[in-house]
Amino acid sequence: MANPAQLPLTLYRGDTYHWKFQLWTDDTKSTPADLTDLVVQAQVRDKAGGVKVTDLVCTIELPNVITMDLLTEQWTTMVPSKGMWDMQLTYPSGDVSTIIAGPVTVTADITT
Repeated sequence: MANPAQLPLTLYRGDTYHWKFQLWTDDTKSTPADLTDLVVQAQVRDKAGGVKVTDLVCTIELPNVITMDLLTEQWTTMVPSKGMWDMQLTYPSGDVSTIIAGPVTVTADITT
């Protein structure tokens, strides 16, 4: 299994965010990965193995797209200014693969 791709998240506390990821089985991106029957989860934690700050809402769009959202109401009281996140796929076999991970930096908002 390869190491997860790295994607740092730089966030402004309380804002809404949407990401879209396309998964491919080859480097030329000509064969879409089949995400049928997979479960996708992503979380932000204060540190690796630490306290969960929030779940990121993940949805699969077949055949190979994962959308990930961070909605305002999910995190307006987020305390840490730094943390970690990752996204894991769970296959029907029970195998788990972490495909994306990275640091999280949060800037405090002014307007509430």
